[in-house]
Amino acid sequence: MKKAVVLMNLGSPDSTDVKDVKRYLDEFLMDERVIDKPWLFRALLVKGIIVPFRAPKSAEAYKSIWTEKGSPLIVISEQLGDALKKEIAEPVAIAMRYGNPSPRAAFDELVKNNPDLEEVIAVPMYPHYAMSSYETAVEYAKEQHKKGGYSFKLTTIKPYYDNGDYIHALCESIRPHLESEWDHILFSYHGVPERHIYKGDVTGQHCLKVPDCCDVPSPAHQYCYRHQCWTTTKLVTQRLNIPAEKFTFSFQSRLGRDPWLQPYTAQKLAELPKEGVKKLLVVCPAFVSDCLETLEEIAVEGKETFLHNGGERFEMIPCLNVHPLWVNALAKWVGEYVSGKKEMVLEM
Repeated sequence: MKKAVVLMNLGSPDSTDVKDVKRYLDEFLMDERVIDKPWLFRALLVKGIIVPFRAPKSAEAYKSIWTEKGSPLIVISEQLGDALKKEIAEPVAIAMRYGNPSPRAAFDELVKNNPDLEEVIAVPMYPHYAMSSYETAVEYAKEQHKKGGYSFKLTTIKPYYDNGDYIHALCESIRPHLESEWDHILFSYHGVPERHIYKGDVTGQHCLKVPDCCDVPSPAHQYCYRHQCWTTTKLVTQRLNIPAEKFTFSFQSRLGRDPWLQPYTAQKLAELPKEGVKKLLVVCPAFVSDCLETLEEIAVEGKETFLHNGGERFEMIPCLNVHPLWVNALAKWVGEYVSGKKEMVLEM
């Protein structure tokens, strides 16, 4: 079968103009898997309050990280696609959950250049399962595939939070930074509301209810973002021999007043200097590509918070981006599927 690959990431505004940022935020926050409230309430909240007030500030934040070639997230995604093309025989395209290029645009490009295309392997750029990231990307790709009436089959790579190739690439991207002088390493993951964790609990009685729920085996873990983030942290710290007292696990990017997963990254960045941590490393494993949440929220705002509260040295470890081992991992997963091994792929 003639196969192709689509790398699917979050997305970015088309420019730093407020109108483009408003359009992007509207699409993003109106997603029912991001703000899972009734449509009318969500529309009033997003269109009437959040976007009008947040867009100008977000536009300034985007301006601070924008490159000559455009959005870092889009540029890095394109670079990753180009790197992967050199390692596999299958055609590669990129797509975004929000903004451009859309999955439909990626599918059209692949079909145009490959009229005999029979299958597309979608690779969500999200290691961990969350309804507001992995799930919405996959469901949107399926929706676009159905609406387009394409004849090719669509499959997707499953979450890879504990996959050995991903963990190896992540560890080796971190390892060189451990050679510098440091006191502590903070593993900061994108946050989600606690209600998303409860909704994803297929047992209805495990997540955030059982003591040490992330370490107690349960079918709920298949869809539990917190468990998967914790598992990634454990695997990385074990492989890199980082003792428990030398790392912290936290969540960033809180929105609204509802309880989100804790501890909060911003709070930990303010507390760590008072606990004796003066030299801090920060890594963001939930993101495989550097973006606003890493380059501005952590590397700029987070650094300012840490230093303002008594920290002396702050270093953000870049995401995997186009690290050779990350490219190799993607190429390996595609190659294994093409050769008949389906461990990393969920058929759709």
